[in-house]
Amino acid sequence: MSKWKLSHISAGLTAVTVGYSSSVVIIIDVARKAGASDDMVISWLFALGLGMGITCILFSWLSKLPVVTAWSTPGAAFLLTSIGNYRLSEAIGAFVICAMLSLVTAQSRSLLKQISRIPPAISSALLAGILLPICLAIFSDVNDAPHLVALFLAIYLIGGRLFPRYLMLLLLVMSVGISMFMSSADGGVALTSDSSGLSSIFALPVPIWVTPTFSLSATIGLAFPLFLITTLSQNLPGIAIHHAHGYTPDHKPILSGIAIAQALLAPFGGFTFNLAAITAALCMGEQADSEKSQRYKAAIAAGVAYIFMGLSASVVVALFVSMPSIIIHLLAGLALLATLQGAVVRAMEIEHHRAPALLTMLCTASGFSLFSMTSAVWGLGLGLILLYVQKKPANA
Repeated sequence: MSKWKLSHISAGLTAVTVGYSSSVVIIIDVARKAGASDDMVISWLFALGLGMGITCILFSWLSKLPVVTAWSTPGAAFLLTSIGNYRLSEAIGAFVICAMLSLVTAQSRSLLKQISRIPPAISSALLAGILLPICLAIFSDVNDAPHLVALFLAIYLIGGRLFPRYLMLLLLVMSVGISMFMSSADGGVALTSDSSGLSSIFALPVPIWVTPTFSLSATIGLAFPLFLITTLSQNLPGIAIHHAHGYTPDHKPILSGIAIAQALLAPFGGFTFNLAAITAALCMGEQADSEKSQRYKAAIAAGVAYIFMGLSASVVVALFVSMPSIIIHLLAGLALLATLQGAVVRAMEIEHHRAPALLTMLCTASGFSLFSMTSAVWGLGLGLILLYVQKKPANA
């Protein structure tokens, strides 16, 4: 058996750093909008870190292939705009149902194939509509803090050219520093300095069980869209990333195991788990190992890093939970800007798909809820209907 290399650890840490820094603030905001207390937010991050870590290590070790899992950032973006309409227990119930839907899909290759037949223009427009309000919030505080918005935009534009991989990490660190300065300037204290306060910050996280309740409205409005978004924007691209790098694992047990992990951890805040796409590529390339058969160790290293981040959830929450809303808007919007750009480009790629895609995007972005169905469900349905109508030959 070949020895571990520094490149394995470096690739795994980079994957976790990129994935974590780009969306952890979104996860915290989702938990708070769901009605979670600070202790519950810690539980969410612990459950997510533990679930991603265990699935990375287990499936990479068993298959001897780099299997990197992640939370669904597009799914979190969807929840950010929708979860406030439901009670916390209903949201947890929706996470469990989403896991069950993922498990059924993983067991049925034909069902996965049917979902993959949704035109990329429509699925991309759905994602774009979910992300658009969050990205627009970048400019929502221009009147109140123009200099702060200008600073973040300048760092984003310059950093995107010079060090794109670590851009969000820099913005994250900068946000913590600015938040602490703003807190002290207002007479508050960002982090308690007494011994009891520090001990609570560095204490191991305690998982908090929330008994799920199941409702038709949360199933239609939260569970189904979350499942669809995760499948289309995470699991299918994750499978494609494996194939693009010459790996052909049996995805049925992997996706099934990920779904089971989600079902078990959902009551503690594990809202969704899926195959990683972009961050997974960091563990599959030459930078992980020149020998292709040894790159699975980079994914195992990523799993260990995920578990460490889960155990550090109290520190993460202490840094971010009191962050001003303007900083959260800037961080979340800038983190999702590249994803929004890619989604819009794919949505408008094919000329005769543009009108249905535009309708899907605008309807989804509107954020309304009607008959217990969120705008994402309506947007998807309207886009598919218009696409079907356009395909039908016009009567002479």
